[in-house]
Formats: sequence, C-alpha cells, structure tokens
Amino acid sequence: MSERFIRLQTLLGDVKLKKITDAKVAIIGLGGVGGEACLALARSGVGTLIIQDYDKVDISNFNRQVVAYTDTIGQSKVEVMATMIHKINPNCHVITLEEPFDESSKLFTYDFQYLIDAIDQVDNKILLIKQCGNRQVTFISSMGTAKKMDIQKLIITELAKTTHDPLARIIRKRLREDKFTMKVPVLSSTEEPLIIGKELASYMPVTATAGLMLADYILKKIINEEETKCL
Repeated sequence: MSERFIRLQTLLGDVKLKKITDAKVAIIGLGGVGGEACLALARSGVGTLIIQDYDKVDISNFNRQVVAYTDTIGQSKVEVMATMIHKINPNCHVITLEEPFDESSKLFTYDFQYLIDAIDQVDNKILLIKQCGNRQVTFISSMGTAKKMDIQKLIITELAKTTHDPLARIIRKRLREDKFTMKVPVLSSTEEPLIIGKELASYMPVTATAGLMLADYILKKIINEEETKCL
C-alpha cells in the first residue's frame, strides 16, 4: 500500500483500506460542498472518482470553493479538480464529465457503486435522486447550506425528517407528488436560514463541513457494506 495513506492504513487496517481503494464513487457538483467532499475522498485513497460539473471557476467562488484560485479563473471545474486529485494520488482513476446532470447526461453509462449529489438545480436534483433510488446506487444528497452559519446544526438524516431547510421542503414535496416513496438520505441543516434578502450567500465553514460529512458517510458505507458482504 502506498505510503501516502500509511496513517489511514494504520487506523483501518489493510482489508478496510483496500475496500476504499477498490471503490468507485461519483461526485455530482463541485461547488463549495461537492469540491470538499471530493478532496476528502481523494485523500482517503478512493481508487476511482467520477466527477461531474458543467461550470467554470468564477471569482465569486473564492469564499468557499476548493477549485478557486487566481490562476484557475475561467478554467473548467472538473479539469481543475482532476489535476488536484492527481496531485494527491496519481494512481486515482479520474473520469471527468463536463456537463450538467440532466436527462441526456452520460453519468449512468459508467460503473460506480456510490454517489454524492451536490447539485442545486431542483429538477435535475430530483431526477438524480430518482435515478439513484431506482438503480439501487448507495447515495447521499446534499440539501441547502446557503445563508447558514452554524456548523453544529448540520446533520445526516432522511429527507422526510428535515426541518428549516427550504430546498429540502421543495424536494420532499415534489417527490411526494411523483409518488416516489423510497427513503432519501440527506445532509441538511436544522438552522433557520438568515434573512438577508434574495442574494446568494454562503459561509465556507458550513459548506466545507457539509462536504466532509458527505465524504464520511460514503466512506463508512464503503467499509460497512463491504464488511457485511464478506461475512
């Protein structure tokens, strides 16, 4: 095993770490939440990462997004992220999809077992949740982190149990109308959004913590599900 992951190997042991290095994980959306989740997975030795985002780095991303540097402005987020991943782990197999996730996305033509949903466009988010549920992909979906500043209010829960989360409320209502009854695991905040007008507003300690929690959820799923299969 590479010395890059020696401290994780010491913590988990060879068998568990190999489960992680054999895993294939998709991260959809590389903003403040998804980008942080992606780097955490890369630093944990995940062997294959499928990264999807259609956007380019913008100066408005600097307060929260790990891909945002002065010399990356205007560059593709997936390409910047791919470079960062390979600087961490040259052996990671990175598949880049520079496109939005929608009906025409190529995402599900690739083989992967786990997925993090970190997109914010409602229709496409609902589509992605349905696709993951119907295909029995192990996934978790990030709900709203905008206009929130209390990292201690971030939780992993079910969509049906979310509170004080406007995005989750919309998603929950739409899925109920579509008679989609499967449980949806989500990252959400129980904090009441700050009332500061219609402008977009984000706080990196919240978005970054959300990303780390999503990565932790997937890593624990990889370890625990694989252990169960080996019993």
